[in-house]
Amino acid sequence: MTGTPAPVPGLPTPVRDVSVRVLGNIGGCGPYAYVVAQFEPPDPRGEPPGPDGLELLNAVPERHLPAEFLPALRSGLVEGLDGVAATVLLTDGGHHEVDSSEPGFRLAGRCAGRAALIGAGLLPPHEAASLPWTTWPGQPWLGPKRRAGRGVRSAGRRGAGGP
Repeated sequence: MTGTPAPVPGLPTPVRDVSVRVLGNIGGCGPYAYVVAQFEPPDPRGEPPGPDGLELLNAVPERHLPAEFLPALRSGLVEGLDGVAATVLLTDGGHHEVDSSEPGFRLAGRCAGRAALIGAGLLPPHEAASLPWTTWPGQPWLGPKRRAGRGVRSAGRRGAGGP
């Protein structure tokens, strides 16, 4: 079939101040990524977003969010937005010299994109439970968040002289 491709559906409403701080502590180190983003519907009068539906604008200084992580972050945002077009402005970010990596920023982008879909009403509120490192204004309350290792009691250690 030939013809013009179908337009990409756009984010219906702004979702501001989506904050993701990926913290993984695996044996003393793990992925670390921090981003804060503003999600806006694409400008209907402007240029259409790229083929992936995302216009990414960065207002974070390079010392806080190195450019080397932007492609991975973009990839995660596209995946998290799942075909919904949006303009995303990065307003804050951070990295760690040792623990930051492309997979960590890809995960942060995916979480931020999913949060924007929930905030815009395109995903059900209970999906917020799958975003442990993510916050945004108007986030649905799903009860206290469980942290890894909490709520699970170990059988205890047996010492040299105890049962």
